[in-house]
Amino acid sequence: MEENYEEKQYLQLIQRILKKGAEKMDRTGTGTIAVFGDMSRYSLEGDRFPLLTTKRVPFRIVAEELLFFIRGQTNNKILKSKNVNIWTLNGTEEFLRSRGISRKEDDLGPIYGFQWRHFGAEYGTCNDDYSGKGVDQLKSVIEELKKNPNSRRMVVSAWNPLDLDAMALPPCHVLFQFCVVDGKLNCMLYQRSGDVGLGVPFNIASYALLLKMVSYLTNIPAGEFVHVLSDAHIYLNHVEQLSEQVKRTPYAFPTLKIAPAVPRKSIDEFEIEDFVLEEYIHHPPIKMNMSA
Repeated sequence: MEENYEEKQYLQLIQRILKKGAEKMDRTGTGTIAVFGDMSRYSLEGDRFPLLTTKRVPFRIVAEELLFFIRGQTNNKILKSKNVNIWTLNGTEEFLRSRGISRKEDDLGPIYGFQWRHFGAEYGTCNDDYSGKGVDQLKSVIEELKKNPNSRRMVVSAWNPLDLDAMALPPCHVLFQFCVVDGKLNCMLYQRSGDVGLGVPFNIASYALLLKMVSYLTNIPAGEFVHVLSDAHIYLNHVEQLSEQVKRTPYAFPTLKIAPAVPRKSIDEFEIEDFVLEEYIHHPPIKMNMSA
């Protein structure tokens, strides 16, 4: 069996946190063990796709959340209608009130997608029409890639200090940048806070998928996804499960092709059916509770 060195980076991070991490309290009250600073690299060449194999990672849920962000949507009812409950605990009226937010339940506020597509626009509610308002960072970066692929300014930021208090949660994955090197399109993500057990496997797959989508639109072959974590932490109620996960031997990563029935010309046109995941061999799921 081909050895999956790239997934071993993730397993080594778990081991490093378990052995050397410092205990820290956190906003949820659960408690964490954390280390500062980690970087991992994942190749997407040959349609390889970094969906972790030492447990099952639900690709459909990853993709639906990414499409939700790309469309600039902030109404959690859209995700819940697709049986995607990533944001459900953080979208309750009770949780929003705990953040000092008086909006209705499931209105997540100016989170990731709003910042990607409407940075600087004034946020009202999740039902408002923001067409043409604010800066469409994602569209601008894709256009720049087509015109000037050597640019070093292809950056998208979700961190808007003016909007942080209005968000259901301030962004954990803060900023990403595209960079073309040797004819390959690469993406680097800076993440200020990473829940290594639950969140990080989703983050890796989500930004790898975004890289594939932008590669499709620009016709620049996908190269590497590079993931930088600042506060990399394990919640104390995940220690037992992750201690078991690190004992598992990774399988080879699956492949992912973008094969729409109708060619896509903009980032807004993609649908869940466009993504073809193949050869995903994985270990059994591992149940971990989310701390909200």
